[in-house]
Parts: sequence; structure tokens; C-alpha cells
Amino acid sequence: MGKRKFQDFISDECHRRYSCVHCRAHLASHDELISKSFQGSQGKAYLFNKVVNIACGRPEERFLLTGLHAVADIYCSSCKTTLGWKYEVAFEASQKYKEGKFIIELAHMVKENGWN
Repeated sequence: MGKRKFQDFISDECHRRYSCVHCRAHLASHDELISKSFQGSQGKAYLFNKVVNIACGRPEERFLLTGLHAVADIYCSSCKTTLGWKYEVAFEASQKYKEGKFIIELAHMVKENGWN
């Protein structure tokens, strides 16, 4: 089995980061966390401003808890696990802040480096 290569590493100087629970690829710095108040298909989920080491699927319209959105599933670029989704378009004015942001479900990430 070959060594996995990641596109981006979040520095150890970043005291708290989130990684893929399946392969430990770095996903996001705690500094990029916007909200912990989201719901995914498998339970609790977090909203992030920026994530790394992901690939996006095709956008599709879905009715979510907060209305109609165009979203694209996001996958870990290393192990290909579906992690959550990216908000491409929010059709309601009150939801526009989500556009370009990412949801990662807690079931697919682990906290690493400096959590107490």
C-alpha cells in the first residue's frame, strides 16, 4: 500500500484542526469554523468558511431544513468518503451567507492537535 499524499496540510502551528475520521487527511482549521448549529443527513454538522483536501460533486437543488438550496456533495480527496456539502446558491435572502461555505458532518471528522 502506497503512502497517501495530501494536497494541503494545516500546520501544527494551528493549535486545533479537523481531519477526516477515515484517513486523517486535514480538512479545516478551527479558525475557519463559522457555526456548530447545523444538521446533516447523519446528525450534527459544522459550517466552515474554508476546507482543504476535498473534491466537489455536481450541484443540485435540494430542500434542506432552511429552504431550497443548490448544493454540491463534498468528498475527501484521499479516501473518497462523502463528508458533507458545499452551498453553491441559497435561494432565500436570509440564507445567502451560506453561499460558498461548506458543511462537514461530525460523523466524518475528528479533532486533532491541541484539543483539551
